[in-house]
Amino acid sequence: MGLLQGRLALITGATRGIGRAVALRFAAEGADILVAARSNDDLEALDDALRSQGYDRAVLVPFDVSRPDPAIELSNIVHERYGRLDVLVSNAGMLGTLMPVSQMEPAEFDRVIATNFNGLQYQLYAFHDLLRASDAGRIVAVTSGAAVGPRPYWAPYGTAKAAMEFLLQNYAMEVKGTPIRANILDPGRIRTEMRAAAFPGENPERLPEASAITGTFVRLARADCDVSGARVRAEIEGWEPMAGDEGNWTRLNNGHYMSG
Repeated sequence: MGLLQGRLALITGATRGIGRAVALRFAAEGADILVAARSNDDLEALDDALRSQGYDRAVLVPFDVSRPDPAIELSNIVHERYGRLDVLVSNAGMLGTLMPVSQMEPAEFDRVIATNFNGLQYQLYAFHDLLRASDAGRIVAVTSGAAVGPRPYWAPYGTAKAAMEFLLQNYAMEVKGTPIRANILDPGRIRTEMRAAAFPGENPERLPEASAITGTFVRLARADCDVSGARVRAEIEGWEPMAGDEGNWTRLNNGHYMSG
């Protein structure tokens, strides 16, 4: 039996990178998954990948996290069909253009903020009652190292992620005493399209695949997870740094790694 057997999970940004890896892992762990993303074609490609591993019950949801209405509409559907939501993985995000904040068009700035920050509030508003209806509602919101401190050209993305962390930590305080646990997960340096766009000179072969960090998502999504309001760094499992690159990673006592 999988570690998430019978758990109902919604994963946003589920068709690429970290979200796709989480969807595949949750399915393998027995969860019932709703996978949400903007592109129908990408959702169908993910469904094909899930079916190839013997999983045929994913619910595909075209979903724009930057607007409130889709979250409310989906929450109504989930309420009618299931009556609860056990796990929300708020993963969808966009990098935007890395450039001086003084030169960024307001419309693009607003898109980055809406996707990376506003989207989480829309989801908390829409899905709170469903998470409360679960015997163990769990939220995992994906952040970035860009939220930790300012860096040139990263203002919109870093600002949005920092604000998202503050929002979720406040929410975790507000639901203390309920069955809900809400945590922030920093994936660290992972081989994704977004990472490649942000660091085009970096050799992606030196980075772990997104699948290597899905164990941390599973741990935070489980009903027996007691942590809440924490900022958790993802553990990298089943991977070793390239020779000469060990100093850029922290080896843990359990043999896993973290971004150093």
